[in-house]
Amino acid sequence: MRKSSAIQLTIAVFLAGVAWAVDHKTPDHLGSFTWRHTAEWFGGISAIHISDDGRHLIGMTDRSTLITARVERNDDEISDIQITENWPLISSRGRPLTGGAGDSEGIAVAPDGGLYVSFENTHRVAYYPAPGTKAQVLPRPKAFDGFELNGSLEALAIDQRGHLFTMPEENRTATGDIPVYRWDGQAWSTPFVLPQRWDFLPVAADFGPDGRLYVLERDVGWIGFRSRLRRWELDGDTPSAEEVLFQTGTGAHDNLEGLSVWRDDEGRLRATMVSDDNFLALQRTELVEYALPD
Repeated sequence: MRKSSAIQLTIAVFLAGVAWAVDHKTPDHLGSFTWRHTAEWFGGISAIHISDDGRHLIGMTDRSTLITARVERNDDEISDIQITENWPLISSRGRPLTGGAGDSEGIAVAPDGGLYVSFENTHRVAYYPAPGTKAQVLPRPKAFDGFELNGSLEALAIDQRGHLFTMPEENRTATGDIPVYRWDGQAWSTPFVLPQRWDFLPVAADFGPDGRLYVLERDVGWIGFRSRLRRWELDGDTPSAEEVLFQTGTGAHDNLEGLSVWRDDEGRLRATMVSDDNFLALQRTELVEYALPD
């Protein structure tokens, strides 16, 4: 590229970024809460679901422990979290999941109150009618066989029709896009792809009360993590109106891996995210909340 063309391109990109920053309503960081508990199983929380009133939480560790908890709030901020119950995830044969088979990463609450769970390593999605019940494993498409062991189904979301959506953290299409897989209750399909932008990888997804698809992404560096939240409108099988809601610098938050989008009592959209501390003392289990623009 000629030097003059490169300069023009740089200026154009800069001006586009300025225009986006001026026109786009930025989310409001409401607060971050460090969640501590003394139980040996506590840690590695990779998925979260927040109730519509913001007072109840379903969480899941990446070692197959399911958690319910009560969330206490002081105005906009979380002030305390009290665990009410916990259960091990059970295999289809009735035994607690362990090892690679128990690398549970994403949850989605079904219309009937049951839970869908996505897994890495042994790439699959399973349905649980209730905590403590046996897994009902969904059929696996052949595409899942080629996924990276530690880079597959972290994100799992369910839409208003009860259709599941998941995507691999690392595997991409031949054109470099993020493939999205949908389970409609009968079969898997790949209705659309999402654009891969920079080095961020998808680790969680949710459909908000506004019907839009939200995807939480992460970039891992030598000195910490960066996080990004994007969303799309879906018109049938076509995603549109892509928005970058926020993108943090390194170290702004811990290793955010779980996402729940809900609407609070004041009618505001909220994103609650949780960090996976990898069971390491240097990291923390952190709940981070942002108020999102409509």
